[in-house]
Amino acid sequence: MTNPLIPIKLLCSILVITKLTACELDKPSTQNHYSSTVQVQTNSADDTTVIDFSGRKFKFSTPVKRIVALAPHIVENLYSIGAGDLIVGVVSHSDYPKEALELPIVGGYKKINFEAIMALEPDVVIGWTSGNSTDILNKVEELGIPVILDQPDTLEDIATSLRMLGRLTGLQTEADTKATEFSTKLSSLRAANHKKPKIKTFYQVWNDPLITINGNHIISDAIETCGGLNVFSSSVATAPRTNIESVIVEAPEAIIASGMGTARPEWLDDWKQWDVIPAVSKGNLFFVNPDHLQRHTVRQLQAIETICAQLDQARSKNSKSKIAHKEQ
Repeated sequence: MTNPLIPIKLLCSILVITKLTACELDKPSTQNHYSSTVQVQTNSADDTTVIDFSGRKFKFSTPVKRIVALAPHIVENLYSIGAGDLIVGVVSHSDYPKEALELPIVGGYKKINFEAIMALEPDVVIGWTSGNSTDILNKVEELGIPVILDQPDTLEDIATSLRMLGRLTGLQTEADTKATEFSTKLSSLRAANHKKPKIKTFYQVWNDPLITINGNHIISDAIETCGGLNVFSSSVATAPRTNIESVIVEAPEAIIASGMGTARPEWLDDWKQWDVIPAVSKGNLFFVNPDHLQRHTVRQLQAIETICAQLDQARSKNSKSKIAHKEQ
């Protein structure tokens, strides 16, 4: 039974990280999870050709002008390349940038209003492989609407996603610029941190039940970019449930949590009673804005910069502790 105390927006994150519904937190296999029935073909020499994340090729006679986006991160990435005015429909929680709040909502995390989609007359629907159910995607295609699949599994895939959207919308120059900026900054962050001492890190998705992530998740990739070591990286499940005893055994030097909003979750301080954990005894209980970290967009860079600064704090405390120990 779902914990009634888990807010719906955070519940969305928890469920998607375990592949149960359509939100913003998963890194699944790259295998296409539904069968396509739509063929989009033209014979024009000026075709707009797009290959989506499932490897399917789509051809349009011109760049698309009307888009329904079935995940908040897709909405944000479209705005990032200057294609926001092409979006005619979104799903709930598509709240960035603020202009997206004015767009028609065609559904939520468990249910899509297909009649609403049809009424918007989109040229294409952009779905998220791990966030949208097989039934939803198939139903949209049965309505005769092409479905382009977006699936940024890694940080590098965010740039790939931007370029795909740019090709689709005729804004390839703008998308290439944004993608290059993202990739350049990401490479810079990796280079700046890869030789630093590693920091054992526990990422906390939620407190009750206590949920974390394994090493295949894009958030783990962000932590590793900053020289962090995900203490549950070897877990089989993408979002394993764990317990306090297991965290104590892993002895993380930093605990990072996001919660559901821009405010630091109160439950992060619950760890203070467990000062046997190095992260607790050294005061390394950190918060990262979930909208930056949990969405597969260019704002991931902001989250990574925050994490890198936090892990630098942990390293500094480790260094001071070693110096103090030598002086004793």
